[in-house]
Amino acid sequence: MLKEFRDFAIKGNLIDMAIGIIIGAAFGKVVASLVADVIMPPIGLLIGGVNFTDLTIVLKEAVGDNPAVTLNYGNFIQILIDFLIVAMAIFIVIKGINALKRKEEKEPEPEPEPEPEPTKEEILLTEIRDLLKEGRKE
Repeated sequence: MLKEFRDFAIKGNLIDMAIGIIIGAAFGKVVASLVADVIMPPIGLLIGGVNFTDLTIVLKEAVGDNPAVTLNYGNFIQILIDFLIVAMAIFIVIKGINALKRKEEKEPEPEPEPEPEPTKEEILLTEIRDLLKEGRKE
């Protein structure tokens, strides 16, 4: 089992997967910042200066040291927009990769160039060689 894992890791599959996860996590942070810091403030401003992270429904008021129980639907809307942007970006990347694969499949293999006709010199040398071979056999 260790040998199989070593072979798997050496082939690059594990390394490729790790790189993908790291880039994906970084991309997720970029998208989260894009949504929270760039997209949502203008939308909130358009609908009356609302900060989406503050949109909540209080299910139970705070009592003493116990905090209020809230339903944070504004945060959910923001995370939903994050997801839609990430999903769209992945869709575009996969669509591009599939287009490249289809392009590769459609391109026919170039036919090998036909061998050039032998020159008169080559024909004469071939005939001499064949005559010499016949002379040795007898």
